[in-house]
Amino acid sequence: MLTYPDIDPVALALGPLKVHWYGLMYLIGFALAWWLGRWRARRPESGWTTEMVDDLIFYGVVGVIVGGRLGYMLFYGFDQILVNPLNLLKVWEGGMSFHGGLIGVLVAIGLFARRHGLHFFQVGDFLAPLVPTGLLAGRLGNFINGELWGHRTEQPWGVQLPCEHFPHQCLDQPADALLSPAVHASQLYEAALEGLVLFVVLWLFSSRPRPMMAVSGLFLLGYGSFRFLVEFVREPDAHIGYLAFDWLTMGQILSLPMVLAGGLLLVLAYRPKAAD
Repeated sequence: MLTYPDIDPVALALGPLKVHWYGLMYLIGFALAWWLGRWRARRPESGWTTEMVDDLIFYGVVGVIVGGRLGYMLFYGFDQILVNPLNLLKVWEGGMSFHGGLIGVLVAIGLFARRHGLHFFQVGDFLAPLVPTGLLAGRLGNFINGELWGHRTEQPWGVQLPCEHFPHQCLDQPADALLSPAVHASQLYEAALEGLVLFVVLWLFSSRPRPMMAVSGLFLLGYGSFRFLVEFVREPDAHIGYLAFDWLTMGQILSLPMVLAGGLLLVLAYRPKAAD
């Protein structure tokens, strides 16, 4: 079994100022998306400029942060808002919803497209291959934060957690236990699937001309499918639990519409065109 390295979530502390790895991962993800977008915009056939990419990434950053935080607090932590509305602002403590961030990005795409006189899916198809870089970085941030662990496992790639820092994982262990039983590192599964694999698939798929909506559809279908599958080994949020059948989670409920919407967009993109 592997042992969690117990990384300090604070990357740098300068007096009262603390820079968290979780925030740095988001910064790295945005920077990668910006760099890749500018690289792709330089191709003559792209129809994009590097200035447009700069503008789009700014819109996207705002959409991710505002939508991701609002989505998390509404979908998973509404009780925390009731206790203290200021909890909504504590982004540095973790707690960002991809599905909320997606809604925020969709709004940002609409505003950007309107400003630049583009079709919504012209923007969506350009942006979709860049998004998995942020997902990869964000899931690594979850791992460093020591959150979103999976179920217990006896597989050799399971991760044991220090009882000192993860006491809730050791409640059924002897009082002198140092490590928890092994659990699935579901954050790393998501980093690999939603991040690395989805990036490679979308980047290669979009490297050739595709009908409008196809790249966006493949992104929604790919992310929704990967997330739905990983949820089977990921522990549900303790204050929500399973919603039905002792396996259906909030993450799966929110991912299913993405799968359906992605499939629909691909069908529409590749439907036979009526003859003139």
